[in-house]
Formats: sequence, C-alpha cells, structure tokens
Amino acid sequence: MQYDTVIIGAGAAGMMAAAHAGGRVLVVDHAKAPGEKIRISGGGRCNFTNMYCGPENFISQNPHFAKSALARYTQWDFIALIEAHGIAWHEKTLGQLFCDTSAKEIIAMLRQMMDEASVDLRLNTSVSNISKLNHNFKIDLQFIENKIEIETRNLIIATGGKSIPKMGATGFAYDIARQFDIPVTETRAALVPFTFAGGRFADISGVALPSKVTAGTATFEEALLFTHRGLSGPAILQASSYWQDGDPVTVNLTPAHDLLEKLRSQRQTAGRKNLTTELARHLPTRLVDHLATQMDLTGNLADWSDTRLTALTDTLAAWELFPNGTEGYRTAEVTLGGIDTNALSSTTMMSKQVDGLYFIGEAVDVTGWLGGFNFQWAWSSGMAAAQAISGQ
Repeated sequence: MQYDTVIIGAGAAGMMAAAHAGGRVLVVDHAKAPGEKIRISGGGRCNFTNMYCGPENFISQNPHFAKSALARYTQWDFIALIEAHGIAWHEKTLGQLFCDTSAKEIIAMLRQMMDEASVDLRLNTSVSNISKLNHNFKIDLQFIENKIEIETRNLIIATGGKSIPKMGATGFAYDIARQFDIPVTETRAALVPFTFAGGRFADISGVALPSKVTAGTATFEEALLFTHRGLSGPAILQASSYWQDGDPVTVNLTPAHDLLEKLRSQRQTAGRKNLTTELARHLPTRLVDHLATQMDLTGNLADWSDTRLTALTDTLAAWELFPNGTEGYRTAEVTLGGIDTNALSSTTMMSKQVDGLYFIGEAVDVTGWLGGFNFQWAWSSGMAAAQAISGQ
C-alpha cells in the first residue's frame, strides 16, 4: 500500500498535521481512540492554547527553535479555527483558554477535518518495523492478527513523550530517532508534583494557598497544594520543569502582602493573642499548625520583637525545601527534552539528515509551560510539517 504521508501518533500534533498535509495520508495509533490526552486535559475541557503564547514560554536546549513554527501558526489562528467550527471557549486565568463544554469538541473537530481530507485512520495498530528504501520509507504494521506492509514518501513521528504511560505513552519517537542516528537530548518528567520522604506534608494534605515558587532560574506565582506525597498545584508543576535532582525549591507563602507590617500592626491591637492565632489570619490554620511543629511559634504576639518577627516572615517568604524527587512520568503532564532540535529544520520539522522524516509535538525537545502552551506547540509544529509536505 502506498501513501504520500504516514503519521504515527493520533494525538493533537498528529491529527493537526494529518488534516493539512494533503495527498493520501495514513494515521496510525496503537490506542483504541484518537486524541486521548486531549480528552482528559483541562479537567475534560482541554486547555487548548494560551492567549500570551510566545517563545519565552518554552524550554529547549535551543530557545530559538520554536520561534518559526509558533510565528507561522499562532494561538489566534487556532482560536479562529475552533470558532469557525462553532466551539465556544473562555479564558480561565493567565490567558489559559478552555472549551465551554467538552474537550471532545476539539477531537471531533480534528476528526471532521481529517475526514474532509480523506485521511485514513487506523487505530489498535502497532508499528513493528520501519526502514528507508531509496526515497521511501517501508513500514510494517500489525493490526490484531493482520500484518500490513506500506510505503510512504513522508513519515511524521507524532507519538509524544513518556508522560502518562498508563495511556500508552512510550519512548517510541526516541527509538526511531536513534535508529536513524538522530540525537536525543536527556529526557525527564516535567510539569509534575514533587515528592518528599516520610509523608512530610501528609497532615496538611489538601491545603492550598497562593504562593511564589522558585526552582533554578525560574519563579512562578500561582497556587500551591500540599499532598500526601508532597507538593503540587500550578506553581509547583511549573517549577518542576526547572528543577534538578538535589536542588532546593524556594517557596514564598505570603507573596501578595507584607506580612511583617501586618503582624506589627496586629501586635498593637491584639498583642495578647497567640502568635499562631494572628498568623492564621494570613495563612491557612492547618498550615500554621504544621509550621508550629517545625518552628518555635509559641507565645503571644506582644512577646515577639521586631527582630523575631522579621526572622519569621523572612523564613516564610523564602522557605527552602528539598524534594526527594517527583512523581515521575506516571503523573507528569509532559516530557522535558526529546529529539535534538539541532537535528531538525525549525521551519519544516524535518530531519536534516533523513529526507522525508519529520518529528512534531512533545517528541521534540520543546517543552511548554503549564497553561495551554504544549497544545499550541502541537498545533504549530504539526502545521509546520504539514505545510512543508503540502507546499503551502
């Protein structure tokens, strides 16, 4: 069987590319349904892009690589696409855009576009072998008990990274890259909760509050959530992409106000009350009780001098914590690292050394922040490959 383009992976990037590549296109996936990560994302409403998406919202060994694709197919282009298909949306916070009703609308839109382009979609199908013969790729497929051999001029790898293996995620893209001597950067789980030994925060599991979290060179001001295993919440997930094993994470528990001045003011009017009582006016009571087991917070507020209050508020504004790891690919939203961008064309996503071989989406060493950026990279990189193939 002969195709113009074969796409392995029926996720966001793969379906986007399939709908626009033109010619005879085959999409193959081992899953039972396409777009499973789309379906579960954003609590079932799919955080499909971000209004403020730009190259600065992505991590890569080459920070310039994503610029071309993102500039040629922007968040506004995707917004126009879903509006043309009658999908209602809203901004939740920080430019994060969600479907009003269901993520399934995005999947249905992509399926409709693929149908209109006469794309052949084969699910429950695995790839057993890929080889290059002159100008074509030969691909062996396995569907239940049937084996199929196909050939194609263009091969797009859109199988994502290792995150959420229970949904079928594997390192397939990296294996194909290595087969063709294309370098792969170190990969690890990103946008993932931190874990701490000994159930350190088990007693305050479920407590959430605004925070400012710093890891490495990056700082994010969003919500933090204490869990049985450790720390989660948007600020933590963002910081995890910049964290290295063994490094500290610095948490500011009171980013929105000057706690020192507030406590000094309260000392004048409520000095006879316990410090913990007054501190609980600014932090969750359960968190204050937890902190009291770690620090000396005894005594009435009137007993606390400016020096002691300053030391306390400085500690709460720069609470240094050392995670013992992360929850790993099991719960990670994305995989950091991937196909080395130095081996790909930034305008077409094609390998510089293997003509007709493309890598798009999460498989590539381009990782977005939390908040719709990774989906936008899927749309943009998928379009870049499709336009290169179709000649648009």
